[in-house]
Amino acid sequence: MNLTNELARQRNRDAAERTLMAWIRTCLSLISFGFGLDKIVGAIDRVSGDQGPRPGVIAVALAFVFTGILAMAVATLQHLRELRRLRRDDFVYAESPRIAAATATLIGLIGILAMAILIAGLVG
Repeated sequence: MNLTNELARQRNRDAAERTLMAWIRTCLSLISFGFGLDKIVGAIDRVSGDQGPRPGVIAVALAFVFTGILAMAVATLQHLRELRRLRRDDFVYAESPRIAAATATLIGLIGILAMAILIAGLVG
């Protein structure tokens, strides 16, 4: 193996690490947002005197937390698979599943769920 190939592999390993770190930040944000949403609405309810849980808020909060956990698991698996591919002598570029597109789709679905809950609250 020559130095040029090894340096290229190192750049790819570094890029894989940066990508995983970006996914960690994104997933932590999703999980924190879901957790915070539930806690903030709960605090507002306590101050205003409402004691009942809001199933819609809980559903949206859980959906954000679930999306964050799922995306983190998939990103970690993709990262490990990429590192294994880089260790091979016969490395060939291969297209991998687009985690960002799947995460964006899930967040869009959460938005639709939230909108449906808000509309149901206005109508009901």
